[in-house]
Amino acid sequence: MIFAAYLFAATAKGVTGLGFSTTCLPILVFAIGLKDALPLVLIPSICSNLVVMRQVGQFKSTILRFWPMLLATIPGLILGLWVLSEIDGDRAKVVFGLVLLMWCGFSFLKPDLRLPGGLEERLAPVSGICTGFLNGLTGSQVMPAVPFLMSLHLGRNAFIQAANCSFTMSSLIMMAGLGHLGLFTGTDVLISTLGVVCVFIGVRFGTAIREGLSESAFRNIILTMLTMMSISLLMSSFAAPS
Repeated sequence: MIFAAYLFAATAKGVTGLGFSTTCLPILVFAIGLKDALPLVLIPSICSNLVVMRQVGQFKSTILRFWPMLLATIPGLILGLWVLSEIDGDRAKVVFGLVLLMWCGFSFLKPDLRLPGGLEERLAPVSGICTGFLNGLTGSQVMPAVPFLMSLHLGRNAFIQAANCSFTMSSLIMMAGLGHLGLFTGTDVLISTLGVVCVFIGVRFGTAIREGLSESAFRNIILTMLTMMSISLLMSSFAAPS
């Protein structure tokens, strides 16, 4: 089931350029719980990000423009990981379900966000801190970083590169943090390293079928599935005995 989740999420990544952790993590949470699922997505996520980053280019210009957001992710992640270590898995799962539901709603609505001139430099660190906090607590890497980047109306490749730089830095810090908390074990390293094979197969397959498949239709199918999963996660969490 873990390797199937890797393959499916990597295929989605190959088609759309985004969303490995967002697609993979809910499936794993259903199977083994949030705290056990978090370390399993890190190595495959980093590998899928690097493949896509190499394909789209514009790495240097992205780092030069978005380094305030990327650096601000670090303290946010540390705070989120500290909160994760202090609460039980069910409460963290509720937050994850809410963040996932919020992301799906945003993706379906696709609001035409336009950031007024001069605000990018002020809001970039805020976006980084908030994204880092939610990532440390839930493993979700998309909110609010992706809406922030969308509001800048970047080109497709520039947007994908900026998002993947954020995802990759978050995953690296998350790996160190989970290791410090004792949640990233040798077994996790072995499973997720073997999962890299699934990632490369899935990303290449998704990239190959991108031309012959409606990206918007494929994305809507995934979002519908993630919406149902987020609602199910919330219902199961609230139904669980206290």
